Amino acid sequence: MERKKIGLALSGGGARGFAHIGVLKVLAEHNIRFDMIAGTSAGAIIGGCLAAGMTAVEIEEVAAKVGYFTMVRPSFSPQGALSNAPMGDFLERELPVKRFEDLTIPFAAVAFDLVSGEEVVLKDSGDLIAAIRASCAVPGLFTPVTNGARILVDGGVTSVLPVDAVRALGAEIVISIDVLACGSNFTSMPKTAVGILIRSAITLIRSVSTDQKSRSNFTIEPQIAHLRPDQIKKRKEFIELGEAAARDNIASILAIVEQA
Repeated sequence: MERKKIGLALSGGGARGFAHIGVLKVLAEHNIRFDMIAGTSAGAIIGGCLAAGMTAVEIEEVAAKVGYFTMVRPSFSPQGALSNAPMGDFLERELPVKRFEDLTIPFAAVAFDLVSGEEVVLKDSGDLIAAIRASCAVPGLFTPVTNGARILVDGGVTSVLPVDAVRALGAEIVISIDVLACGSNFTSMPKTAVGILIRSAITLIRSVSTDQKSRSNFTIEPQIAHLRPDQIKKRKEFIELGEAAARDNIASILAIVEQA
């Protein structure tokens, strides 16, 4: 009998997305592989790297190069304070493939079209890097990314945890990683306007997309409530906490995967 297809859904969460890497490292240690992947925002970056054939260790090496100026710059646009065009340049350098057609694993990046007011799932063909940028364009913070007649922003507007998107790719069993679920109990206020914008935008996105978790077979939630979504310099701690969450739940995950 043909085994069931296993999908991976990766949530958005700004710098909290580094925790995805820690989870993936542990899953790789246990030879857990995925047949399809969907990601939103930060999850689209990590998911795109994984779908392009990169290992969790290779993704961690790329993450070590990430800084504010490798990912964003001032936009000087009324549509957003920042542009994530530098992110596109960074991914051009680091990703082994640049188009959906060339991916090792089927992948979907979730965005939202401001023109139609509808969710857009970018997959199958076209510019992978532009799709990831669109999925990461937090509205009000980043300028939208144009795609033909579409004006695209962060998919977290509708699906911060894209379980439905990965099921639409054909996944019968879904493992999801939610790096926003662990609340926002920060012990300090952000020190910059960008930090305030990021925290506010991520909190709003989190509040409108909580139901998809129920459609996942298992959701891993790293305990990162004390860390802000703009704390890029905390990448090592994020990754370690992702590893810890995966190790705490690996028995349950293996039991689910064995059902395939």
